Amino acid sequence: MTKEQTAIKATYFSIFGNAALAIVKLLAGMLGHSFALVADALESTADIFSSLLVLFGIKYSNKPADDNHPYGHGRAEPLITFLVVGFLITSATIIAYQSIENIQTPHRLPKPWTLIVLGLIIIWKEYSFRLVMRRSKESNSSSLKADAWHHRSDAITSVAAFIGITVALLLGDGYESADDWAALFAAGFIIYNSYLIFRPALGEIMDEHLYDDLIADIRKVSYNVKGIIDTEKCFIRKAGMKYHVDLHAIVDANLTVKEGHDIAHLLKDTLRKEIPDLGHVLIHIEPNE
Repeated sequence: MTKEQTAIKATYFSIFGNAALAIVKLLAGMLGHSFALVADALESTADIFSSLLVLFGIKYSNKPADDNHPYGHGRAEPLITFLVVGFLITSATIIAYQSIENIQTPHRLPKPWTLIVLGLIIIWKEYSFRLVMRRSKESNSSSLKADAWHHRSDAITSVAAFIGITVALLLGDGYESADDWAALFAAGFIIYNSYLIFRPALGEIMDEHLYDDLIADIRKVSYNVKGIIDTEKCFIRKAGMKYHVDLHAIVDANLTVKEGHDIAHLLKDTLRKEIPDLGHVLIHIEPNE
């Protein structure tokens, strides 16, 4: 299975899982008088649309290079991540607003059975987070990583709801708003989590230096290529699921232009063979002085 197929399969898992959970949470929240569950349902609904964006981003970013996009379409993926973060912030704002309104409005205690629903949701969402995060690492997909964090944030907001409902049920009358305070806390956590998702995607767009381990691997492979004496500068930028490399390689100064050219091509082919995650590899030949 290719990295694109791995990422797409994980995204479909997120879409259908969030759709089912949104329905379960909404029904349980309305029937069980729990706004925290209703808030969770709103977040899961937003997650469906964000996962659809992730799916689009993965498919578009893996389109082959063309005349207008010689480096491919990989930059679309962090842009999609920004949109996903926008969905998260919007859902957090809605949850916070409605939580504050509910705190100021007297309402009934949540039903005890809502705790069972929340417990099952927490287990499922943590499992979903681990699965999608593993797939994001396998595919080098930043937008899929953002999708994984949607699952983790959902799990933590459900934990907050679980605590809020437990407090409300144990302390009884006068503590009905504990459930709403839990939803408000969840909204704050979602916003914080949005920053954690946004920051790496911004670094990717800005070509931030984040790939020391990959540079070490590139140098190690280069030293085994016949004719390469050493390596100098090595710059890496990520686009989609691929890493584009600019590498300065040092060779014997007495070689002909043709010999240097052949060594550069051998180095490029070897790097792409040994490190499949590499996309474009530009080799600059430096003479050994």
